[in-house]
Amino acid sequence: MQVTTTVRRRLAAMKKHPRETLNDVGERLMEDQQALSPAFLRHLERALEDIKAGRVKSHEDLRAVLGL
Repeated sequence: MQVTTTVRRRLAAMKKHPRETLNDVGERLMEDQQALSPAFLRHLERALEDIKAGRVKSHEDLRAVLGL
């Protein structure tokens, strides 16, 4: 696989620590991309709608319901 110098520099700038390999950086980026999949974004949008509509319970409410 060939990677341009520009891409290599950009990946190197994304390292979380100096010994992290560019492969590790790439894997982390792919995992991050999967976390933002269309299905995830739909679930997030539904959750925000629930919050706006008041269809959520606070920790205090849950503790009261559970008797904690």
